[in-house]
Amino acid sequence: MTDWTDRIVGARMATDRAFEERIEASEFTRQQWGLIMTATEFEIEHPEDPERARLVGNTESLPAVVPELERMANRGPMGAGGAGAGSSSGGGGGGGLFGSIKSALGLGGGGGDSFDEEKVRRADALVAEYAERLQAFLEDRGRWDEIREAASEGERGE
Repeated sequence: MTDWTDRIVGARMATDRAFEERIEASEFTRQQWGLIMTATEFEIEHPEDPERARLVGNTESLPAVVPELERMANRGPMGAGGAGAGSSSGGGGGGGLFGSIKSALGLGGGGGDSFDEEKVRRADALVAEYAERLQAFLEDRGRWDEIREAASEGERGE
């Protein structure tokens, strides 16, 4: 049995090309976006229900790549040391869930360019926008029902 995600590789490539302008207009570099997408697992919520089924990006693994995203941000364009590279301004590590995750990963403190909770939220929103466009691409080409049904069968088969 082929996983439904294998069936959308071509659609993802086409969506990636169409989404490039959106990434260029965002605060994220292409390299950062690539890492964000690596940490994203696509899922179909309610695949058994044609009316409620929705493609979503699960970004639970995003905190695991935050240290590398921060390094990319501090290096600046093309890997050069940006103005924030090596910055050691104090500052709190942030509170809440993200602060706890940063503490657990040993990422307390940080400079002004650090990959903060708000940037993670914006990355998550960009992933959601990408997922909507990918689903629309599949719908426009008459493939959404096939993919949704394959995901539903995969859930039942496990």
